Amino acid sequence: MTRRRGTLTPYLFLLVPVALLAVFTYVPVLNMFGYSVTSWNGLSPSKEFVGADNYLEIVTRPELFEVLRVSLYYIGASVVQIALALYFATVLSFNVRFRNLFKGIIFFPYLINGVAIAMVFLYFFQPGGTLDSALRVIGLGEASQQWLGDPDIINYSLAGTSIWRYLGLNFVLFLGAIQSIPAQLYEAAELDGANRWNQFRHLILPGIRPIVGLSFVLAISGSLAVFEIPYVMTGGANGSETFVIQTVDMAFKYYKVGLASAMAVVLLLIILLITWIQRRVVPDEKVNLS
Repeated sequence: MTRRRGTLTPYLFLLVPVALLAVFTYVPVLNMFGYSVTSWNGLSPSKEFVGADNYLEIVTRPELFEVLRVSLYYIGASVVQIALALYFATVLSFNVRFRNLFKGIIFFPYLINGVAIAMVFLYFFQPGGTLDSALRVIGLGEASQQWLGDPDIINYSLAGTSIWRYLGLNFVLFLGAIQSIPAQLYEAAELDGANRWNQFRHLILPGIRPIVGLSFVLAISGSLAVFEIPYVMTGGANGSETFVIQTVDMAFKYYKVGLASAMAVVLLLIILLITWIQRRVVPDEKVNLS
């Protein structure tokens, strides 16, 4: 009896989180698939079954996919973000003064609510705001722009905000992976005369390659599904509309919940396809540092 109870204990601990995951993730996704084959305004008690008509409309309206080009700005920002996170994680994994302070500073933005960050940067980029004031102080006042008003600049501003927002996540992932590398390997590398760059190139980077691959997967999927920062800061105006903002507007502004659900399904399939391609092109490799 005691042995059976010990066997069931892990499953009892998993019961609540799995139930919450199912209720708030998997059930809504299943409902989304159901809505995607109906014509429903989100208010009517009845839903008209239309089959694949919503998907056919998406395929025959290429303008719905034009907003995906905005994701390219966020993909570029993700590459910069990963590079910065890898640099800071590598530097702070060594014995650096005040490294715990710097770790906290870098990770802190990730702990802040995304809406709050968007509001802060909304004032940061506004005309005469923090950024313009800082440029005037250092004698670059003429470089001031309509950071959120110029269609040629706005997506750079929003992508830069996302770098600051999510840098801490990749930083922690990389730092944890680097610190999992056995210390004796660093000692052996130093005895062999390896400098910091050689240690990074031949020891650290091969050792954390799976985490780097995971970061790129998360970066691509996140770039395609950007929502909160551009939605709060611009509402998708001036050429900053993303596919997710367009989907939300389709559901709650134009009351086409069925079509919006189909768009969400298409986006999910695109993300899954890109993720699958990434894993095929750059497969996981078993790292052996022993």
